[in-house]
Amino acid sequence: MTGFESGAEAGDAEWRPVARTRTYELVIDRVEEQIVSGTLQVGDRLPAERDLAKMLGVSRAAVREAFRALEAQGVLRMNVGTGPDSGTTVAALPSEALTRLLRLHVALANFPVADVVRARIMLERESARHAATRARPDDLRRLGELLDEMDSPDCDRARFNDLDAEFHVGIAEAGGNRLVADMTIAIRESMRRPLLAAFDELGDDWYPIAEELRHHHRGIYQALRDGDADAAEKLTESHIRASYRHGWAQELT
Repeated sequence: MTGFESGAEAGDAEWRPVARTRTYELVIDRVEEQIVSGTLQVGDRLPAERDLAKMLGVSRAAVREAFRALEAQGVLRMNVGTGPDSGTTVAALPSEALTRLLRLHVALANFPVADVVRARIMLERESARHAATRARPDDLRRLGELLDEMDSPDCDRARFNDLDAEFHVGIAEAGGNRLVADMTIAIRESMRRPLLAAFDELGDDWYPIAEELRHHHRGIYQALRDGDADAAEKLTESHIRASYRHGWAQELT
């Protein structure tokens, strides 16, 4: 009888899958531990690849791959060279990372458009409510300038789409919640191409729809100027729903 069989029959043993972790993922775990514990903060410089590899007992290739993955997530910034700004530092670029991630998943249809729009409604209702009481004069002035640009006869569909995105992001930023603003940026940017494609497919029907959207924007803007949080919230939701009524998310109306 073998040593294994003396304790239990082979068929009675509990077999569990062995965790397979790539080395670079372990490096990521170590960096995350340093950030979560507060040891590493925004602007701090990480050890050079060679030094960190020696400290962690891994290859430089594993450290490099971990750094690149964290850079894509907006956690690190990597600069080559020998100057004071060279090396790998802790960054804070959540909106860029969120935008990249959400844009790809929307493109892959992992998130149904209706779900993305509903999430946008929840976020922007909150932003509009807060912006009505927190927006500064500079915030309102910038929002007004965006609306004036949208009213220009030279504003084509692509430019209108960009200005529309800036307007909604501007409201989120005026609301004073950085996380909500970054999430709004990510969601709005993820829908940029689908929205523009929908605008193009409308043909001449685009013009009355654009006028309707401009009217909605002005109503939201006036509510913000008046400090009317309830009106700003309700108008924002009805505007977003109307924006998709002419497209592929008609179940939202």
